[in-house]
Amino acid sequence: MKVRYSYLSQQFGNCPELWQELKKFVKTGDFTLGKELLKFEKKFASLIGAKYAVGVNSGTDAIKLSLKALNIKNGDEVITAANTFVATVGAITEIGAKPVFVDCDDTFCMNVDLIEKKITKKTKAIVPVHFTGYMTNMIKLLRLSKKFKIPVIEDACQSILGAINNKNAGAWGDFGAFSLHPLKNINVWSDGGVITTNNRKHYNKLLLLRNHGLIDRDTVKICGYNSRLDTFQAVVGNWLLPKAKSIAYQRIKNAKYFDKHFLKIKQIEIPPRLKNYKIVYHLYFIFAKNRDALLKHCLKEGIEAKVHYPKPMYLQESLKNLKHKRGDFPITDKHCKKIITFPCDQHLSLKQMNYIIKCVKDFYKKSKKRKTGR
Repeated sequence: MKVRYSYLSQQFGNCPELWQELKKFVKTGDFTLGKELLKFEKKFASLIGAKYAVGVNSGTDAIKLSLKALNIKNGDEVITAANTFVATVGAITEIGAKPVFVDCDDTFCMNVDLIEKKITKKTKAIVPVHFTGYMTNMIKLLRLSKKFKIPVIEDACQSILGAINNKNAGAWGDFGAFSLHPLKNINVWSDGGVITTNNRKHYNKLLLLRNHGLIDRDTVKICGYNSRLDTFQAVVGNWLLPKAKSIAYQRIKNAKYFDKHFLKIKQIEIPPRLKNYKIVYHLYFIFAKNRDALLKHCLKEGIEAKVHYPKPMYLQESLKNLKHKRGDFPITDKHCKKIITFPCDQHLSLKQMNYIIKCVKDFYKKSKKRKTGR
C-alpha cells in the first residue's frame, strides 16, 4: 500500500462546482485586487475572529510585511523559535533584522519562559511559531509583550483554526501571518498568504505595502512590494473556506485515532495534548526511538513519512554569522533526532491509517527480535 504525503489530487481532482466558479470569474477580467479577493478577506477575518485580513503573496510575505508595518529595520532584533521552517527566519533577515532564537518545549513551539532573558534594547518584535497545528502559549507571551511593550507577530502558517480557550491563532497578537500554500490545511493552487490584525492603522499600512505603496495608480505614498494575493486564488479560497472547520475536525479525529494506537507502543512518545488547546494537525508528529531506521522502514513500505526538520535553522550555513554551536538549543536538537511525521489530512482513509500503525508496530517487533535473536 502507498500512503502519500500530498493529497492534492484527491482534494481538487473532482470539484466541478469550483471549475464553474473559476469559469465565471475568468469572464469578469477582474484579476487584480478584485471583488473575489475582497470577499475572501472578509470571510477569512470572520473565520479567524479578527477585524481585518489582507491577502498577500505567501506566508513568508505575511511575516515580512507585518515586520515592515512595524518599521523594523536593519540591526533590529526579532525573537523567534529555534525550530521552524526557513521562511520565518528568511522574512526576518530579508529586512535586515537579526533573528534571536528561543528553544522549544515538547509542543514544538517556543518555550515562553525562556524569552525574557533574550530581550534587549534592540528587540523590536516577537514572532512565535505555531508549529504544525500546535500553538505557542499566547497567554504567557502577551503578558511579556505588554510588560516590555514589544509587538507580537504570530506565525500561524501551519495552524489555521488552532486555538487556546477557543480564541484562534492569528487573533492574539498584533498580526497573524497565514499561508495558503497547496500543502497547508486551507490551501489554494499556488502560493498565497493572509495577514490578520485588529488594528486599523496596521491594516491601512499593509494595504499599501502589498501593492507598491500606491494610493492610486499615480500616487506612491511609501515604498512597498508587489505582494498581492491573486484574485484567481481567492476564488479557490472562497470555495474552500466553508469547509475549514470540517477539515480541522477530521484532522483532529485522525490524530486521536493515531494517539490511541501509538500510546500502546512503548518506543513511541506522544507529545503533550494540552487542556484547552485546539491542535489542528497540519501534520502528525511523534517522538520515535531509533527514528532514522523507522523512517527508512516506512519509506520502504510505501509510507511518505518525513522529518520536520532534520537540521535546525540555527545550524544552517545561511546563519553561520550568528555563531551558534550545536547544543545551544538542546530541546530543538532532541526534536531533530526523534521527530517523525506522518500524514494526518482529511483525505486519509482508515485503511491507510491502520497501515501506518501496523508498519510502525512491525518495525519495533522486528527490532526486538533482532536484539534477542528470536
